[in-house]
Amino acid sequence: MTIFIILIGFMILGFIAQGRLKSKFRKYEKIGLQNGLSGREIAEKMLADNGIYDVQVISTPGRLTDHYNPKDKTVNLSESVYESRSVAAAAVAAHEVGHAVQHATAYRWLELRSAMVPVVSFSSKAINIIFMVMIFGSFLLQLFPLNVVFLVVIFLQAAITIFSLVTLPVEYDASNRALAWLKTSNTADPSEHAIAKDALGAAANTYLIAALASLTTLAYYILSFLGSD
Repeated sequence: MTIFIILIGFMILGFIAQGRLKSKFRKYEKIGLQNGLSGREIAEKMLADNGIYDVQVISTPGRLTDHYNPKDKTVNLSESVYESRSVAAAAVAAHEVGHAVQHATAYRWLELRSAMVPVVSFSSKAINIIFMVMIFGSFLLQLFPLNVVFLVVIFLQAAITIFSLVTLPVEYDASNRALAWLKTSNTADPSEHAIAKDALGAAANTYLIAALASLTTLAYYILSFLGSD
């Protein structure tokens, strides 16, 4: 029961962290970058400064949907970041380019995370299917003993947890690369750099809480399998 309460606590913290992240970005996107560069221009400048010329910067629909796609080598910036000339946009654009730099330099944690994507995608779908069947039908439990089902769920959740833990160094490193470049390139002045650091820190907290929640979920499944709580 204790670990279940902890899990609920992490879920609540996750909602709070997401809320804080959105609140900070709404606040910081109203603060203009003194050099007047847009998110797209920031991304293109950082790519050029790192000698990367085979990555395209494109706009993608949605809000906070920014990401780097290593398959087609594109930095995808959300509509609110692509043409925005705010400090928030600069922070996000530089962070995503940080992932492009990781890719260009064969950063091992990014390579591991990319390799795990198909496994995690399968694991997430499989767990959802198993729980749906257990809720709405009992034939699965007639085919397989409950402890076998639990063991499968544990292995699937373990893959998801490892992925969430591997994501941490990838995201923190991308933010560190972004902040270092914003400073050394004089793209952001000290006050703007502090804002960018705060914004990226808020984003990093969401990944940390998600990883801890996933780890707690795995522990809950293991203890349930062992008949303990």
